[in-house]
Amino acid sequence: MSKLQFKNKWVLVTGASSGLGQEMARQLAYQHQANLVLLARRRDKLEQLKTELEKDAKVNVKVVVADLSNIKDVDRAMDDILKDEQLYGSILNAGVTYFGRHAELGWDQFETMLQTNVVSVVRITNRLLAHFEATGNEGGILIVSSMAGLFPVPYQSAYSATKAFILTFARALTHEIKNPRFSLSVYAPGGIVTEMTAGENFHDLQGWLMPVKQAAKEGIYALQTRKSTYVPGLLNRVGGFFMNLLPSKFITGKMSKVYERALNKAQGPNPKI
Repeated sequence: MSKLQFKNKWVLVTGASSGLGQEMARQLAYQHQANLVLLARRRDKLEQLKTELEKDAKVNVKVVVADLSNIKDVDRAMDDILKDEQLYGSILNAGVTYFGRHAELGWDQFETMLQTNVVSVVRITNRLLAHFEATGNEGGILIVSSMAGLFPVPYQSAYSATKAFILTFARALTHEIKNPRFSLSVYAPGGIVTEMTAGENFHDLQGWLMPVKQAAKEGIYALQTRKSTYVPGLLNRVGGFFMNLLPSKFITGKMSKVYERALNKAQGPNPKI
């Protein structure tokens, strides 16, 4: 398949109010001249970005406010987005994380993570795939997973599991697509410098995090070139290769020590744990 060309095409970006989603939206507008559908919960952030991009990048921007942990909001948003049949590309980036001891993760917090990271992604993908299969239009989806979906991460157990689900889901689903002009890609970055990793718990891991501009650029590249599964950064790819050669228990154990040390330094000593 030929590369996707975003100029004057409509591209959906979820989680566009901050972090990786916001940076992807900016690069799509300034560097690719794409028109954008920006989706997130925070209207004020989306409206600010819309004003900036329409003024400075000279593109068209539509704001859709939705809470992706609420299935009714997901369906309402997709009804609105697909009604004019102009959508060309989609970046399903919205997600929430948790870094800490799993026993301290509240059930409500876990359900929100599950609904946002898994259920909304599957629901939106189902709607998009049905649309592109029915119309035969050219286009593509990029699902943002994580290296935490490739290699289990202790102290991010639930988050890691959600990313593993969508990684496996997308890898399998891509082989069911009948429209030869439509592609489904998975993007699996490591940690990224965003709001999600700005807390004290992540302070000791900052040296491992990729700058958001680089992560956004590589994600757009993965969508545009229709990569099946794409891990950004040479060190990540080389590291991933060698990690696959080692016993998973050994790798997970090493990661556990690194993350536990970072968590303990952030929270201070706790002799009861």
